Amino acid sequence: MNIELLCIGKENADAFEEALSQYIKKIKLYNNFDLVVIPYLKNTKSMSFEEQKRREGELLLKKISPSDCVVLLDERGKEFSSVEFANFLQQKMNSGIKKLVFVIGGAYGFSETVYQRQNAKISLSKLTFPHLMTRLIFTEQLYRAFTILHNEPYHHD
Repeated sequence: MNIELLCIGKENADAFEEALSQYIKKIKLYNNFDLVVIPYLKNTKSMSFEEQKRREGELLLKKISPSDCVVLLDERGKEFSSVEFANFLQQKMNSGIKKLVFVIGGAYGFSETVYQRQNAKISLSKLTFPHLMTRLIFTEQLYRAFTILHNEPYHHD
C-alpha cells in the first residue's frame, strides 16, 4: 500500500523542513510514502472563503484517484490515541487498499465536494495547529504508528 500526505500550502516548510525530512525518511523504511504539496491559491483577497475552498477542493480532487482511500485531517474527525491510530493504519493495510491518501486542507477547511469524496475523517487534536506544524505532527504520528506495529521501542505507553 502506498501512503500519501496531500496538502495545500507552501512547498518548503522552512522551519520544519529538516524534521519533516527526517520523519519522511524514517517512514520510508517501513512503507512507500509521498508528500504532495499543492501551492496556495494566488489572488485570494477578492475570493470568498467558500470560493477559495471550492477552488482548493478542485485542485485536491485532481490528485486523488477513484480507487484511493481518502482520509481527511479534519477538526471534526475521530480522535485516536497513537496506538489506536496504529491499529487504524493496520486495518487499512489489511484491507487491500492500494493507496491511502491523508489530506490537509487549506486555511478555511474543505469544500463540500472533498467531504463527499472522503472515506474517513480523523482529528490530530481538538487544538488548531498551523498547517506546516500539522504536516510535522502527522508525519511523526505516522512514523510512531509504524514503530508500534513493528513492536519497536520508540513509543512508550
